[in-house]
Amino acid sequence: MSSMIDANAQNAQHGEPQDTPGVATERQEPQSLSGRAEANENQDFYAVIPAGGTGTRLWPLSREAKPKFLYDLLGQGRTLIQSTYDRLERVAGRGHVTVSTGWRHVAAIREQLPQLDGNDIFAEPVPRDSTAAICLAAAVLARRHGERVVVGSFAADHVIRGAASFARAVREAVATARAGYVTTIGIAASRPSTAFGYIHQGRSLAADVPEAPSARLVERFVEKPDAATAQAYLSTGEYRWNAGMFVMRADVLLGHLREYKPRMYDAISAIADAYLAGGDAVDEAMATHWSGIEKIAFDYAVAEPLSVQGGVAMIPGDFGWDDIGDFNSVAALLPSANQQNIKILGDRENVSYIDSAGDVVVPAAGRTIALLGVNDMVVVDTPDALLVAPRARSQEVKNMVAHLRQEGRDELL
Repeated sequence: MSSMIDANAQNAQHGEPQDTPGVATERQEPQSLSGRAEANENQDFYAVIPAGGTGTRLWPLSREAKPKFLYDLLGQGRTLIQSTYDRLERVAGRGHVTVSTGWRHVAAIREQLPQLDGNDIFAEPVPRDSTAAICLAAAVLARRHGERVVVGSFAADHVIRGAASFARAVREAVATARAGYVTTIGIAASRPSTAFGYIHQGRSLAADVPEAPSARLVERFVEKPDAATAQAYLSTGEYRWNAGMFVMRADVLLGHLREYKPRMYDAISAIADAYLAGGDAVDEAMATHWSGIEKIAFDYAVAEPLSVQGGVAMIPGDFGWDDIGDFNSVAALLPSANQQNIKILGDRENVSYIDSAGDVVVPAAGRTIALLGVNDMVVVDTPDALLVAPRARSQEVKNMVAHLRQEGRDELL
C-alpha cells in the first residue's frame, strides 16, 4: 500500500467555572508560544477523541480492523486521528487529550500517537456508540481532575481546515460550557446537504457568557432532511450543520445522564470507579457492566432532550469542515490528476487511463489499474478485494459490506 495511504506511524489546576444555568486538515507545526499560552488558559479542559468505526463506508480500503481514521486520506503525512490529535493538543495542551476506542484498535493508536500516556486511552470491548464513550471518559476525567472539569468530544475522522478559527470556536465553547451549557459547534451550511443533521440556532448568549460573544442558544436539533427541507433551512440563515462536536462540564453531563439514562449512569459510574482502583478492576467492571449498556448516540440520549429544556448552546464554527462519509467525500478533498478530473488516492504511477473522466481510483494493491472509456466510477483495488461502483452510488458501499457479511465473507470485512 502506498505511503500516501499509510502515513508513517512514528511521526509523530482547574479554572473556576461559573454556576450552572437551567469541538485544511492541515499539518500542525510544533506548538508556538501563543499556542502554549492558549493551552495554559484551558487547564480545566480535556479533549476526548472517540475513535470508532466498522470500516464500511470506505471499504475495501478501510476494514473493521483498520477504520478510516487510521489512514492518511489526503496524502499529507498524517492520518486522520493524528491530525485530530495535533489540533486538539494545540488548544488543550499536552496531557489533556484522550482517546476512546475499541480494544482491537488500541495497538494501532499507540503506534500512531506514541505521545499518549497509557492512561489516556479508554478501551471498549464492544462498541456502545457515542454516549457511552463520551460519558465514560468524562466520568474518569472527573474523578482524576475534579467534577467541574470541562470535557470536549471531537471525532477522529473529521477533516478541518483553519486551525486558528477552530481554536477560537473551541475556546468559546469551553467558556460556554463553564457557564453550565452543553455546547456544540455548528458548521456553516455551504449547501443544502441531505447527508447531515442540522442545528436550529436561537437567541444570542453573549450577555450571559461574555467570554463567548458568538454563543447562541440551540432551539432544536433536526434529523437529516430531504432536499426541499434542506434548501428551506439554508434560506432562513438560522440553521447549521451538526458535526457532533460537544463541549461540557463533566458534572453537568453526568447529571443529565443520570436524569435521562439512569441505568447507563450507574454502569458508567461503576466502571469509572474501577479506573481509579486500577489493576484488574477495569477488566472486571467492563465484563460486568459494559455489554449491558444501551447503544445510543449522544445526540439522541442527551443533546436533543436537553435542547428542549434550553440547556444546549452553539458556537458557530467558521472553519472548513468535512466528514469523510464515502469515496465522493474523499474525492472532493484530493487534487485532480488530470484535466479530466480523475482523483487518485495512492501512487499515480499505478493508474493509466484513456478516454476516462471523473473517476476516483485507489491503487492500493501495488499493481497497475488501466481505465479505458471509464467515467464517473469508483475503483478501489486492494490485495484481497476489488470494488468497482458508480460514484453516484458511493453512499451504498456499506450495503455491499452488509451483503458480504450475509454471504459469510467475514475475512474481507
